[in-house]
Amino acid sequence: MKTDNLQKQRADRVWLTEDACDLGDFRALAEKTTSLSDYPTADRVEKNVLIYDSRKVLADIAIPQGRRAVLAEICEAFGEGPGVVVFKRAYEDLSVIDRASAIFDDIIEQQHRTATGGGDHFAKPGANDRIWNSLEKHCLADPENFAEYYGNAIIAIASEAWLGPSYQMTAQVNRVNPGGAAQSAHRDYHLGFQSSKVIEQFPAHVHRLSPVLTLQGAVAHCDMPLESGPTLFLPHSQTYVPGYLALKRQEFRDYFDRNHIQLPLEKGDVVFFNPALFHAAGNNRSADIKRVANLLQVSSAFGRAMETVNRERMSVRLFPALKALKSAGKLSETEVSNAIAACAEGYSFPTNLDRDPPLGGLAPKTQAQLMHEALQESWSDEAFTKALAEQAEKKLT
Repeated sequence: MKTDNLQKQRADRVWLTEDACDLGDFRALAEKTTSLSDYPTADRVEKNVLIYDSRKVLADIAIPQGRRAVLAEICEAFGEGPGVVVFKRAYEDLSVIDRASAIFDDIIEQQHRTATGGGDHFAKPGANDRIWNSLEKHCLADPENFAEYYGNAIIAIASEAWLGPSYQMTAQVNRVNPGGAAQSAHRDYHLGFQSSKVIEQFPAHVHRLSPVLTLQGAVAHCDMPLESGPTLFLPHSQTYVPGYLALKRQEFRDYFDRNHIQLPLEKGDVVFFNPALFHAAGNNRSADIKRVANLLQVSSAFGRAMETVNRERMSVRLFPALKALKSAGKLSETEVSNAIAACAEGYSFPTNLDRDPPLGGLAPKTQAQLMHEALQESWSDEAFTKALAEQAEKKLT
């Protein structure tokens, strides 16, 4: 009996489940108060969110000792603090923002003309205009403006504070038009883009790991009064470890709806937040404001394997062998799955979401899923090779 209890206690620690999420435990964390005295570089606290004057931040990081202190302060603000930080006037020269906005407008208009462009993972179709991979498209359209835009010291200091050096920048523009409905409350990439069934397969330490692999940010490309629907945040919610599963439950979504905060932003402001923070784009109730933000998703340098592996070439070779071994009864279904996992790419990202959108879920089909499908349906080798190449082509920019 003692052994049974030990095993259950260990399993409950390692495997988080949606059913075990407790709103009372969550509230004890989410209802903390942000104390300005804990963050001496910050200018003020508004609605539990830290507000920084970018000029002061830049002055403080101009010397090595000050830079290290600011990095540590922002890191703790993202981690055990409120999880969300606003940098006022991060862009002093608003002409840099205006030029980038013009580039983004041109891209959106081209998407309209050609009936291309992406939707939103967490909003209703038609609620907004999305530019996937705005980073690359911006750079190719106007490298000089790109250099001025991403040369911004506030973006760099926030990214380094959470992720360390050698981070990887990606970006997506989101334009929420008048009448655009709010997103559903969510956490972000990685685990935030998975279903409960998938999330529950990852041990608890991966739930703790996911938030430190990325940092979310948004550059305000226009003034964003509350009626335009700036992002809804629930400060301190990132500290609840089972939160990726909790947001699948109605009582947590209801709590978010009752307790989220919103802050107006001005053009040139930048907000950064922990990807595990409960958040959602707001409802644009304005008559004429097209709320435009460039959403920054910064990734850890460590989010990659040690070796370069051509998994497409491996999969082409493995597929006929798996078919033969399975047909001859020499491999069980489990053994086939294990072999596929060792060979094929089992993750949907990175991809080109313009050409490889998520269909019927939050993530596109993986290489491994394609191989499983081909085996189940007894595809020919030629058909599988062709489908694999087409899938790989979709992922390219």
